[in-house]
Amino acid sequence: MVEGWFADDEDGFRLLGTRCSACGSVFFPRVDSHCRNPGCAGGEMTEVPLSRRGRIWSYTDSRYRPPSPYVTDPELPWEPCALIAVELEAERMVVLGKAAPGITVADLTVGMEVEVVPGVLHEDAETTWTTWRWKPTGVTA
Repeated sequence: MVEGWFADDEDGFRLLGTRCSACGSVFFPRVDSHCRNPGCAGGEMTEVPLSRRGRIWSYTDSRYRPPSPYVTDPELPWEPCALIAVELEAERMVVLGKAAPGITVADLTVGMEVEVVPGVLHEDAETTWTTWRWKPTGVTA
């Protein structure tokens, strides 16, 4: 798990971003050193939990093996996956991520409500690398 990108506690799984105290802009992935808003003179960056739910802004079918940091076994055939761009209304941003296992582009529509859920990026004998996935609300995993 990338330190500081997620929280998984009594409030559930969430993405963590940062908010600028001067302009209120929210960033994900988080920015800890300075505000990236070009119209802002800069303020203190504070960690904020992002909305758990959003609406599909766009989506596509990924049919190629992705580059690093994704780790895949070149001996195994590549499994296509759905990539979803989700608009978080309160934060006024779009966050890209893979669909939850079993969800394909045939299951998705623009404007559909989805929620963030934990997923596995890669695992080996010693480590499991956590990531996020998007799952349509009302779908049981």
